[in-house]
This record gives sequence, structure tokens and C-alpha cells, in this order.
Amino acid sequence: MKLLTLLEVGDLGGLVIMIILIMLFGALLISAIVTSFIKLVYELKDGRKFSKKQFIQTMIICLLICGLISGYICGGGI
Repeated sequence: MKLLTLLEVGDLGGLVIMIILIMLFGALLISAIVTSFIKLVYELKDGRKFSKKQFIQTMIICLLICGLISGYICGGGI
């Protein structure tokens, strides 16, 4: 019912914000999974340690790549 009430307001600004937030949380989830996989592979070799700074940098790089891919898809590049 809340979604219907949101859509009855007139403009679809709330719906657009919800779609953007869903895409953002999806990108965060995908980036966390990819970064965890990269951390696992990095730490398996020679007993190296993956620091918190490296984790954050890798996550930001993954988020940027997700943003580029979603922008290319949503922008009509495909």
C-alpha cells in the first residue's frame, strides 16, 4: 500500500530514488562479494595479509567498475 501511495503523489521522484537506491545497494553487494573473493585469493599466496586500506581501495574500484557497466547498459550503449 505504501508504494501505491507514493505513486499517487503525482511525480515519480520517489520511485526514481528507490530504483537508484536498489541499484546502489546491489552494486555494494556485488563489490563486497568480488572484494572478498580477491582477498581470499590474495591471502592464499605466500601467506600475505590483505590490509583494511587495500580492502577499501579494492571495493571502491569494484564500485566504479559496476557504475561504468550500469551506466553503459542504462545509457543505451548495448
